[in-house]
Amino acid sequence: MLWMKWKMVTDSVCGRRRRMPCSLWFLLLLAAGGLVLFIHQRDLSEMVQQHGPGVKLGSALRQSRETLSTPDRQRGKLDSYHDHEAAEDIFSSPIPPMQFPHFEESRQASTAGSREQDIVSLHVSKRQRKLLKTSPSINHTINNFSPPTSSPSSSSSVSSSSTAIGSFSPSIFEARRQLMKEICAKYKSSISRTVTRHHVKHLYVEDKYKLLYCQVPKAGCSNWKRTLMVLAGQAPNAQSIKHDTVHYGHHLKTLDSFGRQGIMHRLKTYTKVIFVREPLERMVSAYRDKFENPNNYYHSLFGKPIISKYRANPSRAALKTGSGVIFKEFVQYLLDVHRPVGMDIHWEQVNQLCNPCLIDYDFIGKFENMEEESNFVLRLTGAPPNITLPSFKDRNPTDTRTSMQITQKYFSQVSMLERQRVYDFYYMDYLMFNYSKPFKDLY
Repeated sequence: MLWMKWKMVTDSVCGRRRRMPCSLWFLLLLAAGGLVLFIHQRDLSEMVQQHGPGVKLGSALRQSRETLSTPDRQRGKLDSYHDHEAAEDIFSSPIPPMQFPHFEESRQASTAGSREQDIVSLHVSKRQRKLLKTSPSINHTINNFSPPTSSPSSSSSVSSSSTAIGSFSPSIFEARRQLMKEICAKYKSSISRTVTRHHVKHLYVEDKYKLLYCQVPKAGCSNWKRTLMVLAGQAPNAQSIKHDTVHYGHHLKTLDSFGRQGIMHRLKTYTKVIFVREPLERMVSAYRDKFENPNNYYHSLFGKPIISKYRANPSRAALKTGSGVIFKEFVQYLLDVHRPVGMDIHWEQVNQLCNPCLIDYDFIGKFENMEEESNFVLRLTGAPPNITLPSFKDRNPTDTRTSMQITQKYFSQVSMLERQRVYDFYYMDYLMFNYSKPFKDLY
């Protein structure tokens, strides 16, 4: 009996001795885990200090709605194809196409006392942003500006210290350019820096006054082409040039028609101009022009497939002629990632037509203030004072010009979701050119 008790005590002591090493291992592991956690927290605090206040760790720049669309991805594939074409069709721009603000450098240099600068480094004031929408009408003549000399693409813009003319200040152009750079840096910083002929195919060239104009249909495009023809000495005045002569006469050269050196030289030294318009207003204007008026080309090429796909029980006559496309059907076509027919220059996004993140435009004008801003640019390039941009409407002259009120009436024919999706389609144009949301219920 005593022997059994003694054995039990001995086994108990030996068992404790055998379990002791396990306890030690557990304590060691616990200590090591605590040390790793301490080091991780210390590194995390250092990362927060480096990023500065107001910056979330692990957050990426929000991609624009337009850049995430399927058509844009398809265009990216197309651009990649063009980027790998024959060597003579591809060239790297010798000048930085767009000088992006150094957001990362300024963020790291910021201190705790510079929270406002760290959150956003925009140089455009609220007052300037309000002016960016449009400039009020003015009555003046411009005689105080000399034509720009050959300079890099970013140097021929009007200085912000230039003399204001009436209620229109030339500094508005520089404010628009600055805003464009900031939007491009935020949303398009990953695009290829290689300029191809594909990127400059919509730029028209006027060599005498060293002017490059990117055509944006439904934003004064026809009258700007007329003006370029007059500047080149191909017509005595803009009023004498007919619509078909402007667009189908091949009197003007596009930049992609030149050789590699010619393209690079003109991008570097010529004044580059673009005029834009409120995106949805421009889209409605294109619809009215191409589908509500006789137009065999657009009715046949676009009307037939649109009616065939989006109209329930179409008549034989509609399928045969392609006439009578209603606005809702046009919107359905525009939003369809599997369109029965491709895009067209008249309703394509401006940022896809003119590539403003790749080509640093010296003047970004607004259709809403076309006459004053266009004539200001012409005087600055050295054009004779008697040459001004015409304002007449040669196609369907009896039709009322598309206004925002007319645009809203057309969009009342579609659902709220379709309005939102069309806005999303042109979202990048709204950001780049600083246009306000056209409807209050958009987000």
